[in-house]
Amino acid sequence: MSIYVGNLSYDVTEADLTSVFAEYGSVQRVQLPSDRETGRMRGFGFVEMGADAEETAAIEALDGAEWMGRDLKVNKAKPRETGGGPSGGRRNSSFSRGY
Repeated sequence: MSIYVGNLSYDVTEADLTSVFAEYGSVQRVQLPSDRETGRMRGFGFVEMGADAEETAAIEALDGAEWMGRDLKVNKAKPRETGGGPSGGRRNSSFSRGY
């Protein structure tokens, strides 16, 4: 299971997030996605912990908690959805509007 952590400060680091979640168990992995164009942190991340019970404890304790001036949104991460429709999220270039 992976934990979604939203509404993060843009100044947060992987070490910051690791230290907060380490209070609830062993942190296996932390990801902080960045914007492809600007390289700036996107304001959310993912944390994987050693056991489901640790993840559950962290979610219950940290969801809604104030950290670095922001109220965290912490829950189980949902599987990433692929595509965005029949064309995989891309516009169909062969479509003509007839203008």
